[in-house]
Amino acid sequence: MIVAEAKPLDEIKRLVADAEKILVVGCGTCVTVCFAGGAREAAVTASMLRMAGRLEGIERQVTDVTVQRQCDWEYVDPIADQVAAVDLVLSLGCGVGVQALVERFPDAWVVPGLNTKFMGVTLEQGVWAERCAGCGDCLLGLTGGICPIARCSKQLLNGPCGGSIDGHCEISAETPCAWQLIYDRLAGKGKLDALLEVQPPKDWRPARHGGPRQIVRDDLRLNEAEVGQPAEQEA
Repeated sequence: MIVAEAKPLDEIKRLVADAEKILVVGCGTCVTVCFAGGAREAAVTASMLRMAGRLEGIERQVTDVTVQRQCDWEYVDPIADQVAAVDLVLSLGCGVGVQALVERFPDAWVVPGLNTKFMGVTLEQGVWAERCAGCGDCLLGLTGGICPIARCSKQLLNGPCGGSIDGHCEISAETPCAWQLIYDRLAGKGKLDALLEVQPPKDWRPARHGGPRQIVRDDLRLNEAEVGQPAEQEA
């Protein structure tokens, strides 16, 4: 999932500036799971902005709404009237959600209420850790399901480096060495021979080096005859 955290209230106050009508939009998917931007957080943020406004002598009208996903038009279209009725939209979605709202509602002024951190996994309640860098050329089949791009501080393809100490990364004694994890995983599966093959330099072309990426599935796209036509109803 995408993991994010709330921006400091002082920064949010600067972003909303003198806006008198604000709509706080939460997202019901990733940022709900990491307790950064779900319905509860949207309501709390709206309340804090109202109270902060009163303390500053600004009578703000702050409302909140949470959609299932900010990154899909079908979920944000129903709030079009609410967006049009305010001076500013404060998105409690990830960076994709913010930009999706801007694209869908170009006349609206949309600002972020969260800092998007990484794609990760929940280790325990309240603890999330990065697991994927979205490099576009997955290597997990070669490394036993442990990513050297996201989890090795140097993104080494043939590790470990000389800075690995007792199975931990040199940057922190609390950070496991990704290549130690890879070694242990392959050893446990009897696949250590995989480490004998030297990996060539990574092909970074599928990553962001070619600009913003896009995936097109022609088999899922609507043809011209289907565009604008209502979905068939079941008999």
